[in-house]
Amino acid sequence: MKIKVASFNLFQFCAPPYSWYIKKDKFTNEQWDKKTNWIKEQIEKMDCDIIGFQEVFSKNELEKLCKELGFKYFITVDDAKKDKINSNVYTSTTVALASKYPILKIEEVKPHIKSLKKHFFNEKFNFSRKPIKALIEIENKKEIYIYVNHFKSNRLNEFEYIFDKQTSLDEKKQKVFSSLKNKNLSALKQRLCETSSLYYDFLNCDKPIICLCDLNDKEFSLSIDALTNSSYHNERKKFNSYLLYDAYNLASKKQLNPHPEKKILRKATSYYLSKGNVIDYIFVSKDFNKKDKNAIGKINSYEVLDNHLKDNKDGSLLQSDHAQIVCEIEFFNL
Repeated sequence: MKIKVASFNLFQFCAPPYSWYIKKDKFTNEQWDKKTNWIKEQIEKMDCDIIGFQEVFSKNELEKLCKELGFKYFITVDDAKKDKINSNVYTSTTVALASKYPILKIEEVKPHIKSLKKHFFNEKFNFSRKPIKALIEIENKKEIYIYVNHFKSNRLNEFEYIFDKQTSLDEKKQKVFSSLKNKNLSALKQRLCETSSLYYDFLNCDKPIICLCDLNDKEFSLSIDALTNSSYHNERKKFNSYLLYDAYNLASKKQLNPHPEKKILRKATSYYLSKGNVIDYIFVSKDFNKKDKNAIGKINSYEVLDNHLKDNKDGSLLQSDHAQIVCEIEFFNL
């Protein structure tokens, strides 16, 4: 049996007459029709069974759209907040989940108090977007946990460290924690508290996990370690030990260039000032790592749908400023 899952940042999914953040930012009816028609076309191209959405203001309109496309089940766990003075202006977004398989239950993800203290977070903590944790039943009563997340963005564009594959976990922690202690990197501090809280929630799961997210952080970032790497949380572990894996690294890579000796570059999922970054991800538990002796499935493919970003790298409000991530998972013996 195979299923396809996806992460889709919709980019200001806000139905008229409502505005996002400020009064003048809103779609006309004609623009809204163009945007929703494009979203429908993308979802049909993705041909998925489960989709996690980010940047949702108008959840009722999204639910209607998804159900028209055959997704029988749709949930959110929060409402987008509105301005206290002008109720036609939204001030926050939510995440959403659409599924063709039954959603059995929704569970709350709670902040991990020790992680807040570890990262010097002394204020009242709330997730920047309340995460979804849903138990879904696929064929033969097989159950999996699906998480949908949209982690804190670096909206102030303050300095954040950029690491690469060679950077050790110790080096990352040393640099970042020094800045956190000095009350710098406020967005990253929030993100590390969010990802750490998710990590400890993953620990309590007794079912396979798929996490669909806009991480708002780059490949090899400390945010990924906080979300997936047991060694980040356990000082006694001297080597990286992963609770979840980046599905991209578990999928076979397509060699599209005529020079196979050249390194395959990972496609960017978002651009800032025309510079590409990978910030959207699908993470999976070891149950889908075919090298694990207890694996129940494997990652067949990992696709980045980015054609709409090729002409306009910074994205269009009538489409999206993110690529869509699509992953096919094959279950053994189902």
